[in-house]
Amino acid sequence: MRLRLSHRAHPFVSDQELQNMQPFVRAAHQLMVEKTGVGSDFLGWIDLPEQSAEMIAALKKKANEIAQKSNVLVVIGIGGSYLGTRAALSFLGPALPELAEPALRVVYAGHNMSATYLTELLAELDRYDVAVNVISKSGTTTEPALAFRFLQAYMEKRYGKEEAATRIVATTDRANGALVAMSRAASYTTFVIPDDVGGRYSVLTPVGLFPLAVAGVDIDALLAGARRAKQELVDVDVLKNDAYAYAALRNILLRKGCAIEAFVSYEPGMHYIAEWWKQLFGESEGKDGRGLFPASLDFSTDLHSMGQYVQEGARILFESVVRVKKPRHALTIPELEGNADGLNYLALQSVQHVNDTALRATMLAHEDGRVPQVLFELDDMSEQSLGYLFYFFELSCAISGYLLGVNPFDQPGVEAYKKNMFALLGKPGFEAERARLETPR
Repeated sequence: MRLRLSHRAHPFVSDQELQNMQPFVRAAHQLMVEKTGVGSDFLGWIDLPEQSAEMIAALKKKANEIAQKSNVLVVIGIGGSYLGTRAALSFLGPALPELAEPALRVVYAGHNMSATYLTELLAELDRYDVAVNVISKSGTTTEPALAFRFLQAYMEKRYGKEEAATRIVATTDRANGALVAMSRAASYTTFVIPDDVGGRYSVLTPVGLFPLAVAGVDIDALLAGARRAKQELVDVDVLKNDAYAYAALRNILLRKGCAIEAFVSYEPGMHYIAEWWKQLFGESEGKDGRGLFPASLDFSTDLHSMGQYVQEGARILFESVVRVKKPRHALTIPELEGNADGLNYLALQSVQHVNDTALRATMLAHEDGRVPQVLFELDDMSEQSLGYLFYFFELSCAISGYLLGVNPFDQPGVEAYKKNMFALLGKPGFEAERARLETPR
């Protein structure tokens, strides 16, 4: 259950260049562990692998109650309030949820403002026994608040207020905010988003743990994997700590002219891991005119659409490739009588071997095309490996942000569209801003 950095962007970054980053990495490490850097009031994620046994027990108890009476859980949230859950469930399987028949399905709302999406979701829910987990620190973020307005009304109309209250769980602030007040008034079970953990670092809080427990994920194993990462990734030496080496490599490659980092995987179950990773790094580092643009590619699928650009397009990107050493299933290629498809030379080999060979062949081709690459190897697709992965990238992101000279834990730019939207929609208190926006430019 390790995520190992096995290839350090050779031949584009030398070990000497990496070693030259050591004093800066050490300084970033000190800012984090001594809590003297910007954003130090949001370092609670560091200790999430060790959580209150009482809280975990209460969470499991409510999760089991919800799972016993429901076969659909609607998770309402946006950004870090749902991406970690979606990433974990996609990673852990099944690979084809639309065809599988799990005991409980998890669906999502509050991550868009599409009337079509909400209407069709509400129409489909009549076929299932439904529970809702609404996740918002404030309770007033537009997308989830809007979705919850509809889903709360749906649940109360269908089940009645008393029964609906047993099926709605709020994950929110400890004491303040609209959702806290609504939960108290309606007697919803609540779980707390810690004050010192930002949304994109929150997957190992009840934000992620509760819906994952409802879905049957072994959250103890998930936390155990994160604990192992915390215990192992302690050496400040950039050549011995893979998380710190990755942070340093990202900053070196940015200075060498790489503006884009593409997260690449060869397992479809990694797709939403990439979406979670994009928010983590994009929201943490994209400020003050700095930062890599985080993108993602699903290979070998995207080799037939974006592969040409990566191979021969503008030299502005590098790839961070994740190889899963042991996927969930093994499959052997059969021999075909007559060899009509010409693939008998692969007979009796594993599909995983072919996939790994595609990875190796692609990395060699992209190296020839002058594309820097970082290769990670993940042991398997278990809860423990996933917990390790989550912690690894959160740690790397914090160090990388400090190396970049930004606050890795705030997101001031996110507020810009919200203020404009509030003003244009006529929210009270935004009258002057609305007048400014509607003045011809």
